[in-house]
Amino acid sequence: MSMKEAVAAFVHDGATVSLEGFTHLVPTAAGHEIIRQGRKDLTVVRMTADIVVDQMLAAGCVSRLVSSFVGNSSAGSLGELRRRIERADPAPLAFEEYSHYGMVCRYLAGSQRLPFYPLRSYGGSDLPSVNSDLRKVVSPYPGPGGEQEQIYVVPPVNPDVTIIHAQRADRRGNTQIWGLTGIQAEAVYAADKAIVVVEEVVADEVVRSDPNRTVVPSHAVDAVVVCPRGAHPSFAQGYYDRDNAFYRAWSHISKDPERLRAWLAEWVYGTADHAEYVDKLGEDFWAGLAVGEALSEPVNYGRRL
Repeated sequence: MSMKEAVAAFVHDGATVSLEGFTHLVPTAAGHEIIRQGRKDLTVVRMTADIVVDQMLAAGCVSRLVSSFVGNSSAGSLGELRRRIERADPAPLAFEEYSHYGMVCRYLAGSQRLPFYPLRSYGGSDLPSVNSDLRKVVSPYPGPGGEQEQIYVVPPVNPDVTIIHAQRADRRGNTQIWGLTGIQAEAVYAADKAIVVVEEVVADEVVRSDPNRTVVPSHAVDAVVVCPRGAHPSFAQGYYDRDNAFYRAWSHISKDPERLRAWLAEWVYGTADHAEYVDKLGEDFWAGLAVGEALSEPVNYGRRL
């Protein structure tokens, strides 16, 4: 599908939408299309709520955020998110906070259709004081010293739709990722529907030649969207580098609500799609984010003689 078709088909007002990609492969272009289509009252689930979430907030798409980290990826702050949480300006934001591992466990529970997932890492934490969904249950097994043990659990998350970005897929949706693989596979399996956005669609033979890189298999995918450079300003390992200058600039852009809305007007609402956004940046810009080769060694999977 095109990005426009996929968002129209699977992202509806009031939906719970997971946008996953850790450090690289952030589904930015998908977030921009959600903005263009004017979706409202979304619950956004994202482990590392960053620039794309800030932009969706500013566009009025998001009423609830479920996350374990909010920030501008070591380059500053998220102005719109801070205004909404700290001052309810221009509207409040419901925010459910977890640890990174807590979010991983929620996706694990969701993908396996479990009622909850146990973890020890909330012991001694103050997160339970701000999130009533972090609860304790009595373990049916003896603790380390033989005593009865109470252990924290988190609830599953089952998005209406998960959107991930990846390096490549075949036309059936067998999706390959390398570099940081994050929690994308579990986020896809936890969801009712899944959109995979890729840098390129490749022949079946390419995917079959290296099956271990297939992180998400075709039976879990509802739409494949080809969107080169769709993770900008984050990066796609092996395709283009991180736009560090934009991350640094975003703190200043998002700090000023008028400047932020002017940016959205020019770069999101003012572009018909991500291809136009890419063209607007220009080839000289993209040349500055080009990456060289760092090839892995071939693997011999063997074949029957």
